Amino acid sequence: MILSTAPAALAAQETVPPLADADFNAETEANRTIIEQFARLFWVDRNVREAFMTYVHPDYIQHNPIAADGRDNAITALSGFFEAVPTLNYEIHRIIVDGNLAAVHTRMRMNEDDRGSAVVDIFRIENGLIVEHWDVIQAVPEESANDHPMF
Repeated sequence: MILSTAPAALAAQETVPPLADADFNAETEANRTIIEQFARLFWVDRNVREAFMTYVHPDYIQHNPIAADGRDNAITALSGFFEAVPTLNYEIHRIIVDGNLAAVHTRMRMNEDDRGSAVVDIFRIENGLIVEHWDVIQAVPEESANDHPMF
């Protein structure tokens, strides 16, 4: 009998935190504006320098193993990539922001015939600047095991 009531007693003692408070919502909305403006400059306008100088902290932390830390290193590498592949195209499919974290889901194509890759960039934002970045990239396969689109 004691064992059967233990889970109920535990559940009764748990407190459920509020889903969000006004400060959290304000932070999320401020960061949504930052990420949307960064995304427009970077992926749509292809203006790497302005996007990074405006919205990225100089000590930018990079988790991509082939990219160096630092805003200046990112500007150099990404500007070179955009210049080397003038047909490079990004389609932004969704932007998700929760507090100080943001994710941008894009389809990257090297040219119009390329099936492309699904890319998710994750950013951490502090004091109005992007301070940290992670990304994952998955090639769009010719055939899929299911009927669900990647985008």
